[in-house]
Amino acid sequence: MALTRLTRKGIIRQVARGLYDYPVDHPALGQVAPSADAIAGALASRDAVRLQPAGGYAANLLGLSDQVPMRVVFLTDGPPRRVKLGRREIILKRTTPRNMATAGKMSGLVIQALRHLGQRYVDDRVIDILRRQLSDADKAELLKDLKYAPVWIGHILRRLADTSP
Repeated sequence: MALTRLTRKGIIRQVARGLYDYPVDHPALGQVAPSADAIAGALASRDAVRLQPAGGYAANLLGLSDQVPMRVVFLTDGPPRRVKLGRREIILKRTTPRNMATAGKMSGLVIQALRHLGQRYVDDRVIDILRRQLSDADKAELLKDLKYAPVWIGHILRRLADTSP
């Protein structure tokens, strides 16, 4: 009842069943919706599951795509679900343990982004963008996580981790 009273007063707002946040007001935009990462993080901590950004959202996070997806997809080892935020939608898709082995790591984000782009569309421009994003520690992590990537992505990860110009 306390959450219901606070929601009616406008102090908090209900984002999804069991998820609340403090609304943020922007002077020009009005009330701003919470970010997909914030909601996914709250779902992950509440349900004790791991999440890995996937698809177009992973490509957008790495700067490989300018498009911001309306349907943000996260891979999970927990139950699948959908959370609607106005016209946006957050989708949690259950996946295999192999896909979740790199969850929360930069290597997992790179693997999912490359999987979204497809082998045909990975060129030198994409590799240059990724090289600029990755630190030396991230490159070492890529080599450790090669066993979790498809063969064609493994070749690209080796190219990314190569430190010679």
